[in-house]
Amino acid sequence: MTAKLPAPVTLTGRHIRLEPLERRHCGDLWATVGSDPEVWRWIPVHVPAAEADMGALLDARLAEAAAGESVYFAAVDLASGRAVGVTGYHDFSAENEYLEIGGTWYARSVWRTAVNTEAKLLLLTHAFEDLGMGRVFWKTDARNERSRNAILRLGARFEGVHRRHRLRPDGTWRDSAYFSMLTDEWPAAKSRLVERLSRG
Repeated sequence: MTAKLPAPVTLTGRHIRLEPLERRHCGDLWATVGSDPEVWRWIPVHVPAAEADMGALLDARLAEAAAGESVYFAAVDLASGRAVGVTGYHDFSAENEYLEIGGTWYARSVWRTAVNTEAKLLLLTHAFEDLGMGRVFWKTDARNERSRNAILRLGARFEGVHRRHRLRPDGTWRDSAYFSMLTDEWPAAKSRLVERLSRG
């Protein structure tokens, strides 16, 4: 059976809500994420220096979505009601039953909290169980150990490194580490993620 392509949807958990990214999220994202150099260290964009730069970054994401290339979500913290990050689906194929989860960045205040774990649980559940995907994959800067370890903790498998994969904003070339999870690996990974969230 052919999978379905992702489309804007709202996914709600106990700690966060993933809702379709809109320009109205700009103020929250500038307030919660801002120009923190650690947040942007490995993201292949120019670091926003003002709220207008954050707006331009969101405009670029929204243009991708309008072109059917991506589906972006704002991660809204349910306790505060504020957007604390962005994530999305990319590089998808219904015929070949795969999609990428990426374009992810969060305010440092929610690092090592339930936010990323629950966001990935929501995105993976939707991808495998609602859209019928057979493979979900991630890529990250090969030097980004924090991201690589976070992906592995989801239950993904390391696939290898694409050398000289993309140009960084500073003009150097990035090697990208690739990871994936297959549909038959999802039930065990889901159980681990649910257990991790239940521990707080």
